[in-house]
Amino acid sequence: MRNLSLLVPALAQQQEEEEEDQEEVVAAAPSIAVREIFRRFWPYARPYRRWLPLLVLLVALGSATGAATIWMYKVLVDEVLVPQNFGLLGWVALAYLGLVVLDGVVSFCDEYLSAWVGERFLVSLRTEFFRHLQGLSLGFFDRRRLGDLTSRLSDDVDAIEEMVLSGVVSALSYSFQLLFFVGALFYLRWELALVSLLVVPLFWLVARRFSRLIQQAVREERRRAGAIGAVAEESLSNATLVQAYNRQDAEVVRFHRENLGSFKAQMTASRLSALFSPLVNVVELAGVLAVVGAGVWEFSQGRLTIGGLLVFIVYLSQLYAPIQGLSSLLNTVYEASAGAERIIELLDQSPSVTEREDALELNRVRGTLEFDSVSLHFPRAKRPALEDVSFRVEPGETLALVGESGAGKSTVAKLLLRFYDPDSGNVRIDGHDLRDLSLRSLRENVAVLLQEGFIFDGSVRENIAYGKTEATEEEIVSAAKAADAHDFILGLPDGYDSVVGQKGRLLSGGQRQRIAIARAMIRDAPVLILDEPTTSLDEQSGGKIMEPLRRLTEGRTTIIIAHELSTVPEATHIVMLKDGRVVRRPRVEGTTPLSA
Repeated sequence: MRNLSLLVPALAQQQEEEEEDQEEVVAAAPSIAVREIFRRFWPYARPYRRWLPLLVLLVALGSATGAATIWMYKVLVDEVLVPQNFGLLGWVALAYLGLVVLDGVVSFCDEYLSAWVGERFLVSLRTEFFRHLQGLSLGFFDRRRLGDLTSRLSDDVDAIEEMVLSGVVSALSYSFQLLFFVGALFYLRWELALVSLLVVPLFWLVARRFSRLIQQAVREERRRAGAIGAVAEESLSNATLVQAYNRQDAEVVRFHRENLGSFKAQMTASRLSALFSPLVNVVELAGVLAVVGAGVWEFSQGRLTIGGLLVFIVYLSQLYAPIQGLSSLLNTVYEASAGAERIIELLDQSPSVTEREDALELNRVRGTLEFDSVSLHFPRAKRPALEDVSFRVEPGETLALVGESGAGKSTVAKLLLRFYDPDSGNVRIDGHDLRDLSLRSLRENVAVLLQEGFIFDGSVRENIAYGKTEATEEEIVSAAKAADAHDFILGLPDGYDSVVGQKGRLLSGGQRQRIAIARAMIRDAPVLILDEPTTSLDEQSGGKIMEPLRRLTEGRTTIIIAHELSTVPEATHIVMLKDGRVVRRPRVEGTTPLSA
């Protein structure tokens, strides 16, 4: 592949110019008010709210300790140094040491408890969000990019914690510091305290102006982060295809384009943040100079001691820190809201397939399947996926669905698993409309074997046991033997504990398919769907799995999806589909015609 150090700079200018013309990989999430974000996510913090009073106490105690520590400087100057009463020096030193130790203990407890509550909140929220995604219908995942979903699960969920918990705790900390420092200032000299507060509205105005601009830039940066993840996941997961077609450079171009967009958005946010800090410093300096001038005047008139003046200046410098912190926190909240918006967008998604409140829980079914004038049209599709399809399969029979790609064969399987509901007509199992059944009980009665032979990056044992919760070792081995997989599994480096790699890439195609057959075997469901299980295999590998497939289909209601009649010699009934419609029902020797 061409040297990237030469490729990327050469493309940078071109991609920057064409960027506006490119279709967005990931669309921006709808804008949502910060108040609404808090309302949506505050309930997720309910299990941890009992810790909030303790956190508030620690924050208040830490702020009070800090204020008391500063006050010790006044005592040192006015009670020890000026009158030269050095007998009190030891007591002042002990008091100061005690306050420092107390502040350290409080700070440790505060930081540890805040981190614990925040991380527990993240675990709960991320898990609930993942559970919500798992409950969405298959159509949702057909429209979304996996890399973007992964980005939302990780980075964007973190942003919510910054708003709902860390942001609240920080706001409380800054507020208590203000309370104690302003109280001390008023106690020392209320006139000077009023002067020091004159610049507070300026802090607020500057922060409010910049925070909204920063939010817009961060919103774009978060969208680009999702796009980066989407492009990376798509390209790397298809590395074989990319390299086979020499498309490495094109993939680098795509990846670079999204990174460039993220860079531009990040630089906009950084530029605004960099400008915000010096402006706030100017406002702070104006306040300090005004108060110092007034304080010197008060001291010259004898209304303020030298210790009081020094401590007043220290309090003043500490006072503007929490004010600046609150101003910066406003920026942080708006930045975090960009990630929260992306989470809310998905939380507002509802499954297109839902259960009825009185859904029937099936036990083990006999396996009578019926399609009754079923039609389905996917959104934005030019023609129906299925149109007026009818057939009936009795327990133990095998139906072959035959047709070219796009004929609607796999759509039949998706309807049987109720990944979608038909627009019209009915799909029944043992006489029950699938819409009347609970999804879990329906799918427990169906086993699926796909041509890809989906395998997880885990051990052989885990992949086989995936078909049945709490499968025993004896059941796993028995299923492997029935799938003619036991012998090759024992030949692997760690036997059943051998890790098979992502998507089972450390195994051959035939081995992957036999493990998938074992997984279907251990499920022992009365209804079986075979979606072209030998298409992706060579003739030798395909021949090796035919006998395990015969064992798998024995005694089960089976639907076999195939391109050609010759690949389904053992079918008892055949339905040929074209463009979503039934075009033929060939008669199979020794069987009765299929019911219409």
